[in-house]
Amino acid sequence: MKKAILIGIIAAFAILPLCGANSLPTPQKFKLNNGLTVYYLQDKDLPLVAARMLVKGAGTAFEPAEGLANLTAALMLKGAAGKTAVQVAEDIDSLGAALDISAADEYMNLSASCLAEHFDRLMGIAADCMLKPAFSPEEFEKERQNRIDSLKAAKDNPGQAVRLYFRKAYFGTHPLGHLAGGTDTSLGAMTVGQVRDYYRKYLGPQQAVLAVAGDIEPDRLKQVLNRTFGKWQQSVPAPAAKLPEFPAPHGKVLILVDKPDATQAYFGLGFPGFGMGDDISAAAQVMNTLFGGRFTSWLNTELRIKRGLTYGVSSSFQQWRGNGIFNAFSYTKNDQIGEMLDITLELIAKAKKEGFGEEEIQSARNYILGQFPPTLENLGAKARSYLTLDFYGLGFNYYDGLLERIGKITKPQADAVAGKYFSDQNFVLVVVGRAEEIFAQLAKFGDFKIKKIGAADF
Repeated sequence: MKKAILIGIIAAFAILPLCGANSLPTPQKFKLNNGLTVYYLQDKDLPLVAARMLVKGAGTAFEPAEGLANLTAALMLKGAAGKTAVQVAEDIDSLGAALDISAADEYMNLSASCLAEHFDRLMGIAADCMLKPAFSPEEFEKERQNRIDSLKAAKDNPGQAVRLYFRKAYFGTHPLGHLAGGTDTSLGAMTVGQVRDYYRKYLGPQQAVLAVAGDIEPDRLKQVLNRTFGKWQQSVPAPAAKLPEFPAPHGKVLILVDKPDATQAYFGLGFPGFGMGDDISAAAQVMNTLFGGRFTSWLNTELRIKRGLTYGVSSSFQQWRGNGIFNAFSYTKNDQIGEMLDITLELIAKAKKEGFGEEEIQSARNYILGQFPPTLENLGAKARSYLTLDFYGLGFNYYDGLLERIGKITKPQADAVAGKYFSDQNFVLVVVGRAEEIFAQLAKFGDFKIKKIGAADF
């Protein structure tokens, strides 16, 4: 129950990370001499500081080998500036701090948080990891093997596997089809030399933006950053980072992934969506809240509350620069997957043909406006929001405007979203389950291409 509610809340705020009566404070901005852009918000409520960094174009969508960006990010914490992976971890732990580096689709992330008194030392460690990573062959091989093992574990978990197969089915060879963890083939061929080359080409201060929020004076912040990240130099110009045209399903793309030992069947369903900051965002937020974005949504009401088919179902819009997708995921017993898909597609047809009720629209508006994310008070969330809004060029008052528009969304506007994006002919549907039990149930939806989950890649 709690998990389903949480999924609903997360889905409802997929494109609204912050909202509420309190606006996101406008940060100060300055640049280091090496080109690193810094946003800064002083907040003395608690003796804490959070820093978030985004390196544009260093994400998985721009990597030359699938999984390379995230592997590179992980290795940056596995030894740096003459220290081993264990020593780096011990240094972070000794401060009671947190430091992480990972790759998202369009950029690489650094996340750091600590007590204000330890900020100088934590930034020193973070800068060492970003500027002087060891990339030792031993740590590379450990990480590479861990990821190969993780792929096997994901395929043994149909809840994870369906999302990986769905991503591959929707995007195909498009760069957004890259899996952060890589594939059997890409990891098998990867070398530590590729990691070093990727780091050299894709990471540098010219592409980086840092946001710091917390209890630190501006003069001290500048001194710390000049002493640490101020030494970062760009060795070569970074490659251009632009995504090619988004793919869109023409007809039904139907994939059945056979997992012979599965007792439950999982599905992922997707349609084309829209990009970050699109004018339709407010109406889409209302529509998705009603369709699958909260506990009382259409999907959860029909599939879980009325029919008892599942304990978890959700839908959301996922966005990138310029475009996005709408998707829905759920699961049920193998012998009930046909019924579940029938109901789901019927609800899609109903939303497209009839739309939503006036009272539902009002309820969704109130729900969104009333669900003030607690992370509004979180320093890390504020820092992350500055980077996100900067990256997508939305302006730091974006959430205020979005909330105002949501409060005015009408039934025709919400209905128009379903009318525009839902289709009974053009979509991607992936099912992971025991083919022997579920294939006959799926036949009425079209011709499914069958894949074996034990086969290499996706």
